[in-house]
Amino acid sequence: MSRLRVTPTRGQGRDRLYVSLRDGTTVAWYDKDTGRVSVLSGAGRDEVLSALAPYLTGEVTVGPPRVPTPADLDRLSLHPDDDLAPNRPGEALHAELSELDAPRAAGAAGSSRSSGSSGSSGASGASSSPSSPSSPLWRRWHQDPRQAELLAQEAVGDRLDGLEAAGWRVLHSIPLPGAARIDHLAIGPAGVLAVRTLPARKRRVGVEDPLVRVGRAAPAPHLRWARRAAERASRALAADVRPVLAVVEPGRLDALPAPGDVRILRDTEIPALASLGGVLKPADIESLYATARDRHSWLRV
Repeated sequence: MSRLRVTPTRGQGRDRLYVSLRDGTTVAWYDKDTGRVSVLSGAGRDEVLSALAPYLTGEVTVGPPRVPTPADLDRLSLHPDDDLAPNRPGEALHAELSELDAPRAAGAAGSSRSSGSSGSSGASGASSSPSSPSSPLWRRWHQDPRQAELLAQEAVGDRLDGLEAAGWRVLHSIPLPGAARIDHLAIGPAGVLAVRTLPARKRRVGVEDPLVRVGRAAPAPHLRWARRAAERASRALAADVRPVLAVVEPGRLDALPAPGDVRILRDTEIPALASLGGVLKPADIESLYATARDRHSWLRV
């Protein structure tokens, strides 16, 4: 068995495969966008290429890494298990919803085998199939509100990632003690934002601090939750963090009077953050990002 392991990461506009020893020490990385394999001094070139062989496509160049950026240095100093930068928007929801796929696939396979082995299974067998709309599992797969939440987090995450060109750094799905999470953390010239995602799906959204009502659903204290996430982020980073509620695809958004401490944005308004600044300098942004991406920074908040 190879002593090297390959870890894929995607974020901040980069798609890379990192090669590390079993203790987590990075020895090389493959940048898919540039087709370059950067091998650190002392690493075995042939062993690195052998580990990457199943993932390499097209022609690649191999050599020592270019002069690393501060972000590269931060990435190399973290064990892969402690680095939050690779987290996708809605990372926790991806894991939860993937658990539904296994019984779904097993049920579909079982149904196929049953129908293939016998043509006289009867109506009762068909009604209990997980693929039937009358099945509780079917309703769970197709009506699970986490599906809408995931799509909303992905939409907001994509728009936040688009701020990179304006000097922002973004993390997604930050785990906190007690099973809580910060949906997105954006660090840029306009400061640090803890962004909570709210899917609306063309429904009316009414805000009466601290409650938010979406359509005809019961109101929930989304503003309180957004403030709480920002407070915990502020303690973790020792910096001022502003809460943001990002409402995805609202049919109508009523937020008057607007709360003074929570910024409420439609998802389509997120790109406008690129024009804001005057709070953090580039060096401050990189320093806060280095702290935020380390899982250990969030263990005691």
